[in-house]
Amino acid sequence: MEDKNFGRLFTPEILKQLFPEDRSDRFFDALYGDAEEGAYDICLEYSGIRKNRLEFVLRLTQRPGKCISCSLTYGLPEVFSRHPIINIKGLVQNIDALLDGKIRCVDWRLGSTREISNSVHAIPLEIILES
Repeated sequence: MEDKNFGRLFTPEILKQLFPEDRSDRFFDALYGDAEEGAYDICLEYSGIRKNRLEFVLRLTQRPGKCISCSLTYGLPEVFSRHPIINIKGLVQNIDALLDGKIRCVDWRLGSTREISNSVHAIPLEIILES
């Protein structure tokens, strides 16, 4: 499987459709009852392909005036894996639909939170493919 094909498929526009920008606000509204309480915005980024695995990250970017480090982001993979608004299972199903049956998404996992900088953390999403 070549990355150039997937790189063309997972454009910034498609990634925003797969994981809409308002999902962060909806997540924090459900969690705290107020979207303004959220310390970061969440977006989906395509990282590439390695053997039979598509690699993405959920990028957490600190909101102005908030503290991402104070937000316990290291426990988020467990929370994100089952939270209905984040909906990783649905996200993977939508990615599977984009692949149009040529290749199938058969499993997925969220990795541990990584600190990219003081204001950016990332949670890897690995999707296992089968042809």
